[in-house]
Amino acid sequence: MLTLLVGLFAAFAWSANRRWQLLKVGRGENRLDRIAERLKGTWEYAFRQRKMGYYPLAGLAHKLIFFGFLVLLLRTLILWGRGFDPAFDLWILGHEPVRLPGIGAVPLGGVYEFLKDVMATLVVAGALVFVYYRAIKRERRMTLSGEGLLILGIILTMMVSDMLYDGAALALHHRWSTMTCAPGDAALCERVATVTAPFAGVPADPAALRWSLFPAPAGSLFGVLLGGVSPGTLVVLAHIGFWTHVTLVLVFLNLLPHSKHFHIITSIPNVFARNLDPRGRLPLVAGSAEAIGEMVMKAAEEPEKAEPVGVSRIEDFTWKAILDFYTCTECGRCSDNCPAHKTGKMLSPKQFTLDLRDHLYGREGEFLNRPGGPRGLATNGHAQANGQAGDGAAADGQGGEAQAEGAEQAAKENPVPTPEAAYKPVDLVANVIHPDVLWACTTCRACEEQCPVMISYVDKIVSMRRHLVLVKGEFPAELGNPFNAMEVNGNPWNLARVDRGNWAEGLEIPTMSDRPQAPVLYWVGCAASYDDRAKKIARATARLLKAAGVDFAILGQEETCTGDPARRAGNEYLFAMLAEQNAATLNGYKEQGGIRKIVTTCPHCFNTLANEYPDFGAKFEVVHHTDFLLGLVAEKKLVPKKPVQGKVVFHDSCYLGRYNDVYEQPRDILKAIPGVELVEAEGWNRQKGLCCGAGGAQMWMEEQNKDRVNVKRTLQLLQTEAKTIATACPFCQTMITDGLKDQSKEDSIRQLDVVELLEESCAIDRPAGSRTASAEAGAETAASASA
Repeated sequence: MLTLLVGLFAAFAWSANRRWQLLKVGRGENRLDRIAERLKGTWEYAFRQRKMGYYPLAGLAHKLIFFGFLVLLLRTLILWGRGFDPAFDLWILGHEPVRLPGIGAVPLGGVYEFLKDVMATLVVAGALVFVYYRAIKRERRMTLSGEGLLILGIILTMMVSDMLYDGAALALHHRWSTMTCAPGDAALCERVATVTAPFAGVPADPAALRWSLFPAPAGSLFGVLLGGVSPGTLVVLAHIGFWTHVTLVLVFLNLLPHSKHFHIITSIPNVFARNLDPRGRLPLVAGSAEAIGEMVMKAAEEPEKAEPVGVSRIEDFTWKAILDFYTCTECGRCSDNCPAHKTGKMLSPKQFTLDLRDHLYGREGEFLNRPGGPRGLATNGHAQANGQAGDGAAADGQGGEAQAEGAEQAAKENPVPTPEAAYKPVDLVANVIHPDVLWACTTCRACEEQCPVMISYVDKIVSMRRHLVLVKGEFPAELGNPFNAMEVNGNPWNLARVDRGNWAEGLEIPTMSDRPQAPVLYWVGCAASYDDRAKKIARATARLLKAAGVDFAILGQEETCTGDPARRAGNEYLFAMLAEQNAATLNGYKEQGGIRKIVTTCPHCFNTLANEYPDFGAKFEVVHHTDFLLGLVAEKKLVPKKPVQGKVVFHDSCYLGRYNDVYEQPRDILKAIPGVELVEAEGWNRQKGLCCGAGGAQMWMEEQNKDRVNVKRTLQLLQTEAKTIATACPFCQTMITDGLKDQSKEDSIRQLDVVELLEESCAIDRPAGSRTASAEAGAETAASASA
C-alpha cells in the first residue's frame, strides 16, 4: 500500500506541478478580492451547481456523482488506512456506537455506511445516464471520445468493487469467521481474519446474512449474493474489490491533469476566481483613448517590447483565462445554445476553448523550459522572441560570456539538465483560431449563461478582436463605414449629427441645454434617433413620460453613440473616444444639478452607460425604459385601460436579460395591459432566449452563411402562435421584423416594442392627424439600416 500511495501520488504531483507552472504563462490578475462574495458564489455554483438544472437529467446525474464522490472520499481514506491496519475505521466510523457529549451513543459508523451505500448506488445511476448519452443516444453537444467512456468505466468499477469488497467481507464474517481452523487452513484463517477485522465486536450469525436497508443496503445485497461461495473464493473477491478500488482512485487521480476531467480539481477554484465585475463590463485596455493610442503605436513599432494590445498570443491571456481552458468539461452546453453555432457558423464556444487549451498543452515543454521559465524573461507581458533574453542576459540562460567577475565558470562538458527551449511566438489568429470564428460571435452571453463552471468567452473573443482591429487593422470590410461614421457623426449610419433630435418634432421635448437641471435624462440612442421604425419607439416613450408628468429632457445634438458597437467589434480606441465625450457631457450637466437618472430605450446603451461608463468617470443611475415605465404603471401615473386583444410573445434582448437580469419588467407591463394573453417560447425564453443576431456589431456585418440567426429566432417565436411579437430593443425589433418578412408574415403578425403596446393601451392623446400605434405598426417600416 505504501508503495502504491507514494508512487502514484508522486506521479500526480509531477503532472499537477506541470499544469501549475503552465498556468504561470498567463498574465497577472487579482482574483482574491471580495472574498465573502466569492465564497458565496462558490457555494452557489460549484457546490449547489445552480446551472446544472438547465439540462435536467444530465444535471441530476452530475449532482449524484459529485455529491457521491464527496461522501465516498471518507471511504477511500478508510480503505487506504486498512492497507496498513485491517481494522482501521477512521476512529469514529466503526461498528461500535460513538458516545457524544450531551447526545449519548450514536452509531456514526452505521449512519455513514448507509449513506455511503446509498450514494455509491446513486453514483452508479448517474454514471449510467452519461453512458447512455455517450454510447447510445450519442448527444451531439458532448465530445464523444473514448476518454469519457473510460472515465465512466473507472467510476462504475470503483463503485461496484467497493460493494464487492463489503459483500465478500460480510459473507465471510457471518459464515466463516467462527470456523474451526484445521492445521492446513491456518493461512486461510489468517486471511479471513484480515478481511473481517473491521467487524470486530459484531456477533457472527449465519442467519444475519440477509439483505437489510440499514446499515448496508448495497453491501448486504452483495453479501446475500455471495453467501454460498467458499471462504477461499470470498477472500480472493474481497481482495479484488479492495485493491481495485484503492488503485483505481489513484489511477483516476493521475488521469485528471491529462483529460477533460481535470475540471474535478479546477472547477471549484475557477468558480471562486470568477469575474465579479458587472457582466456587461469588458476589461479596459487603458484608462483613456490617448493611452490606448500610445499603446497601439508602440505595439506597431516594437511588437516584442510593447505591452500587448488585446490578445494575439496564448501568453497574452491572463492566468484566469488559462484556468478556464483547464476547466472546460467539454459538455457542449455553450455551443448548444450559441446562436452562431446553431445556425452553422464557424464559431463553437466549446471548440474555441479546446483549440486554445490544446495549443497551450502542445507547447508545454517550450514554455516551461524557455529562458526565464513559464513567465519568460520579458517584463512587458510578451515573452522574448526566439529565446532571446533581455537586459544583457544570454539566450542560453547560462549568463553569457560576460559573467560577473569572480563568478565560477561552468565547465563546457557539464550537461545542462533541462535544455532551454527556443521560444517562438505564435499568433493565434490563422494559426490556431480562424478569423471567422471570432467575427461570428454576437456577444450574447448564451455560452456564459449556460457554462456550469463559469468559463468566460466574450471577453476572450473581444480581446482577440481588439488586436486584429487596433494593431493589425484586420476586420470585416462592412465595419469600415460604421467605424468612420461613429467617429465623424457619432452614429453608425453616418447620418448628420444635426438631425439627431428630429424624431421629437412636435412633441415639445426640452433639451438639457434648455433645462440643465432636468432630473431625468432620456437617452434615445442612435437607432431610435435615426431609424424611421425605431423613431416610433422613442416617440411612444416620450409621450408616456409626458403623460405621467415626468420632468425629463434629451441631449439632442449633444448625444453621440455610446460606442457599444465599436467596443464589441474590438475598436477600443474609438469606444474610449466616444465614452470620454459622452462622460464629459453627462458630468457637465450633473455638476449643474441635473441628470439624477438616465432612462434608455436601447439595452446596449443601457448596459454601456450603467456598467462601462463608470470606468470613464460617469456614474449615474441608469434604467431601461421598460423598468422605468413599469414603475409609473405601479404608481398609477400610467393606467392601461384600452384592451389589446390576443396572444403576445416577448422576445428577450440579450443585453437586457442575460447581461442585466431585466426579465420580468417587460412581461409585467404586458400583463398589466387588458386583453393581452402572454405566451412564452418554451425552452427558448428568459436566460435561454435565443439572440436576435444583431449584437457584437453583427448589425452591420453580413452573416457567414444563409442560415440567419434572426430567422431562426423568429421561427421560435412564431411557434407560439402569438399574433404580436413584443420586443424591448430597437435592434431586436429590426431583426425580428426582417425575420417576419423572410417568412412573409409581416402583414399577419404585429411586431411592436413593449412601450408601443403600453401607449396603445393607455390611449395617450395625440396631436391631430397622428396615427394610432396599431396603424403605425401596420404601416410599411423604413428600410432597415443594416440593409
